[in-house]
Amino acid sequence: MATTEKPMPLQGVRVVELGGLIAGPYAASLFAQFGAEVIKVESPGEGDPLRRWRKLHNGTSLWWYSLNRNKKSITLNLKSEQGRRIVRSLVEKADVAIENFRPGVLEGWGLGWEDLSKVNPRLVLVRISGYGQDGPYRDKPGFAAIAEAVGGLRYLMGYPDRAPVRAGVSLGDTLAALYAVIGALVALHHRDVNGGKGQVVDAALYESVFGVMESLIPEYSRLGFVRERSGASLPGIAPSNTYTCRDGSYVVIGGNSDGIFKRLMQAIGRPDLASDPSLTYNDGRVQKIEIIDAAISGWTARHSLGEALSALEQAEVPVAKIYTAADIHADPHFRHRGMIEPVVLPDGVAMDLPGIVPRLSETPGRTTWIGPPLGAHAAEVLGRLGLDASAVESLRKEGVI
Repeated sequence: MATTEKPMPLQGVRVVELGGLIAGPYAASLFAQFGAEVIKVESPGEGDPLRRWRKLHNGTSLWWYSLNRNKKSITLNLKSEQGRRIVRSLVEKADVAIENFRPGVLEGWGLGWEDLSKVNPRLVLVRISGYGQDGPYRDKPGFAAIAEAVGGLRYLMGYPDRAPVRAGVSLGDTLAALYAVIGALVALHHRDVNGGKGQVVDAALYESVFGVMESLIPEYSRLGFVRERSGASLPGIAPSNTYTCRDGSYVVIGGNSDGIFKRLMQAIGRPDLASDPSLTYNDGRVQKIEIIDAAISGWTARHSLGEALSALEQAEVPVAKIYTAADIHADPHFRHRGMIEPVVLPDGVAMDLPGIVPRLSETPGRTTWIGPPLGAHAAEVLGRLGLDASAVESLRKEGVI
């Protein structure tokens, strides 16, 4: 766990996190990693469902400890008026509130934008949902998998002769969280630097996926071109593909810049292709990608992974094997950069978390504590609202917390 005492860049920013699972909590985690005080509101009893997702240790998700590092956990029954009143008190002194309920849920509880902005006109309310806060799809349930399908990503993933596939992580949630945090920081800057007021950041999962689809819409709108699945290659960029080595290992090679292409061809013993004027630029190479890929794959098939990596690294061609979790965990560069961060679980067992991204030279983020037990900070947080130990105990008996 980090021991540095450098100042944290978001010290003084207070965030109230409502909701659960991935998108909202990941957005809040980015605030927490850089020093904001994040108060995570969970439901009494079970808490965030993510506490029991994927691999568990002593009944708690290992992912939980990473995704909720540096957060303070309290429990509130938002279906009770007392619970909602406490949320309003928390929001009154907050800079940001983050929620990822379906549109209309907060309004049904009297905690929508109209309600919360009256309590705190300077509040930035981040709302993450499948389809956004308005429009004909507003009320549809939306998860990352659905957003990836609607946003255009899934159609492009996989091979053309098979059904589309998915990535092994919830990209729709993560992308939405990143856009949500960007929006929140922009809104805070406008409020604090430009003399603005609080506002709503409306981050839709499908739009967050759509936002990274590069040239998809310009090519269709101007040319009627529908990009199709292309397996491991990247259409229109040549050469960039995955190739099989003699030992059955896979190697990813990116030789798509003009200078690198020439070095790649020299390295694989094809000076004729390196000097071919029709292959000097990318648009020409795209027309003859089958010839180029055949030359590269023929070369890799005659070499082991280690031989291929050594030769291409010496030629300064971008190349890598495809890393597994074990490869990442053992890699010296990941460790040098602090991307494998050791922590200790509550029972004293050692574990590693992913390091904090991005790195800041003067005010880096850090892990102060790992994801907390359910309701661990109730006394601290509620005490600041003027509730003493007996009042907190009464709320607990009444099922409010």
